[in-house]
Amino acid sequence: MRRTPRLIAATVAVALVVAACGGDDDGTDAPATTDAPGTTDPSDDVGATGPITLYSGRGEDLVQPVIDAFVTSTGIEVQVRYGNSAEMLLLIQEEGDNSPADVYYSQGAGFLGILSADGRLLDLPDDVLDRVALPDLHSPAGDWVGITGRARTVVYNTDVLSEADIPDSLLDLTDPEWRGRIAWAPTNASLQDHITAMRFILGEDETRVWLEGIMANDPVVFENNGAILDGVAAGEADVGLTNHYYLYPRLAEQPDLNLANKFYPDGDVGALVNIAGAGALATSDQPAAAVELLRFLLSAEAQEMFSTANFELPVVTDVDPDPALPRIDTLVLPAFDLNQLLDLEGTVDLMIEVGAL
Repeated sequence: MRRTPRLIAATVAVALVVAACGGDDDGTDAPATTDAPGTTDPSDDVGATGPITLYSGRGEDLVQPVIDAFVTSTGIEVQVRYGNSAEMLLLIQEEGDNSPADVYYSQGAGFLGILSADGRLLDLPDDVLDRVALPDLHSPAGDWVGITGRARTVVYNTDVLSEADIPDSLLDLTDPEWRGRIAWAPTNASLQDHITAMRFILGEDETRVWLEGIMANDPVVFENNGAILDGVAAGEADVGLTNHYYLYPRLAEQPDLNLANKFYPDGDVGALVNIAGAGALATSDQPAAAVELLRFLLSAEAQEMFSTANFELPVVTDVDPDPALPRIDTLVLPAFDLNQLLDLEGTVDLMIEVGAL
């Protein structure tokens, strides 16, 4: 398969992120021709027999219990290779049509968007796509699905602030009153995804102005989301830009912890929900079994396991999140195609330009 210019740029961006930036907390080109990637009908397979190979960009402690439940439920064997989402993507690209991967499970939508853009993913049946509560949380091309949702929030120190003290728009954190009070992790993939989304929602110029405003406010830099929570709790900053689910395991252990999340109002650029998602590879020799794994990941059983273990938002309507969290189908998100998160290179360039990296 010949790589498109868009894919080359995106792959370079992934390499930049792997080499120069942190991950989220938690080769050879293929032959010149392929058999119509992205159009294989899983129903053409003789049956979902397996075994299959999963390349997982999510951690073993979270994923393996769900995979074990799938094996018990279906009898389909799954061999799992764990690693960073970007590393797993690059490995798939290097392996080309010879990749043993049947399913790719990514920490974020951008890496799935790269495979989608190059036609490397199977079209999924309607019963899989329709399980996802919001159409924005699966690929517009119908070739990958969100498995769980991760909302961007502001975590704040409740000894210093109430929720009413936090601006109702992410854009207002550039006000000089927040100078020296904002914690962020500029090398973290989840923040970079958020800034990528802002570039498409607001435009390049307005996003640059926002970043320059944040930099003018002398933000306190941390390595990752967990460190942001530590810093805000310790009073090193009053607020932090993070994903929602890092806070709740801590509150379960320390109910009096001096931290709370503010979810942004409906439609604000701060209200982005990214997904951990998965797709079946077009080169899979077990497409029916690969799709069956995706179907299971969206089952009530698996969604309940993910929600309980990690406080992420279920993407289906028949499983409720933790009572402290909103249902994903009640959120009004800014209009945005998550496939566009593949443009990491432009975000890294912009962050370097304003001095954030």
